[in-house]
Amino acid sequence: MELRNEEVLGDYFVIKAEADGVNVIGLTRGSETRFFHTEKLDKGEVMIAQFTEHTSAIKVHGKATIQTKHGTITSE
Repeated sequence: MELRNEEVLGDYFVIKAEADGVNVIGLTRGSETRFFHTEKLDKGEVMIAQFTEHTSAIKVHGKATIQTKHGTITSE
C-alpha cells in the first residue's frame, strides 16, 4: 500500500516540558522501527513537531504536556 503525502504529513503535535530533562524520541516508519532522533527539553520549553514520511511515532520520557488534534495528555 502506497501512502500519499497528505496521509502521512500534516499532523502536528505540541510537547511542553513540565520538568527539566524531558526526552522526545522520534521513531522511524518502515519494516523495522528504530530510534532516529532525540531532543531534550527543560521546564517550560515547547517543541512543535510533525509526523513525516520518516517519523511514525514519538516517545516522550519525563513530565510533559502533549497536545494533538485528538486532545491533550500529560505524561508523568
